[in-house]
Amino acid sequence: MNIKTLRMIIFSGFILLSCCGLLFAQQDNSSSQDLSEWYPPSAGPITAWTAPVSEKNQLLAQTFFYYTHTRGTFDAEGNSDSLPEGDRKYQYQQQLFLQYGLTDRLEISGQMAYLENFIEQSGEEAHAEGFGDTYLYSRYCFLDETKIFPQVTGIFQLKLPSGPYQKLEAEKLETDSFGTGSYEHGYGFVLTKRFKPFIFHADAIYSFPLVTKVDEVKTQYGNSLAYDIGVEYFLPKGFNLLFELNGYTQGDTKQDGDKIPANDSSYVLAVPGIGWSNDSIQTLLAYQRTIFGENTDANDSIVMTIIYNF
Repeated sequence: MNIKTLRMIIFSGFILLSCCGLLFAQQDNSSSQDLSEWYPPSAGPITAWTAPVSEKNQLLAQTFFYYTHTRGTFDAEGNSDSLPEGDRKYQYQQQLFLQYGLTDRLEISGQMAYLENFIEQSGEEAHAEGFGDTYLYSRYCFLDETKIFPQVTGIFQLKLPSGPYQKLEAEKLETDSFGTGSYEHGYGFVLTKRFKPFIFHADAIYSFPLVTKVDEVKTQYGNSLAYDIGVEYFLPKGFNLLFELNGYTQGDTKQDGDKIPANDSSYVLAVPGIGWSNDSIQTLLAYQRTIFGENTDANDSIVMTIIYNF
């Protein structure tokens, strides 16, 4: 799938989000008039951001547990190929995400991950574990939600290269690679709009990797765009259903100033899920599947997340 197709998906998704919101608003004006009292607790989407930020002095801790199985790969043309017979590739990942409200509009947060990679390839087996790259965020709410407009929050993202990325051991078949070695800064926005019993979310973050050295080779990773669209449907007794689309695209990498041909990558994930929440704890169980991609793995993941309020 090329960049043009990805742009069409982004545009179509935002149009779909807007049309659905307008439809529900037209169908249930009474619901839109009492939204000031409707703030159902939930864990939110798995990957998509939500525009509401933490309240002043509020600390939230969210844990994620991933099991990811690689069923194959997508080539440079977007064609899917299964792994060779007998080969296996899978990963366990645990993430900790912390949020803290400096004011009622300004929030800081951070995310760290611990990964375990496993591979069986051509009769060889390898395994490695370690910490991945770390992310720091700052978010500021610019516009509160109204009956017409969504809540709008700006986001700044900083990636720290805390995961191993070079001097990899040949016998570990690259399972000991947990990062890129590059600092990155990114900028974006988040939109959230409520149409009882639905909440819609959309975000986009554009990131700029800095030049780094990987095994003494000057490396410049391509700029990247991450975007997400999600909708939550709220049921009685604290339950809710989730569906989201997560997209990512990155340009070609340069080494010592030369562009590596056909090195750009992209993917789109589809994510259904079900959650249960109350005022103290919010939970969600979801399934992620890579449905489109170029130069990337075709993955299936089971994800569970829990939020604790302090």
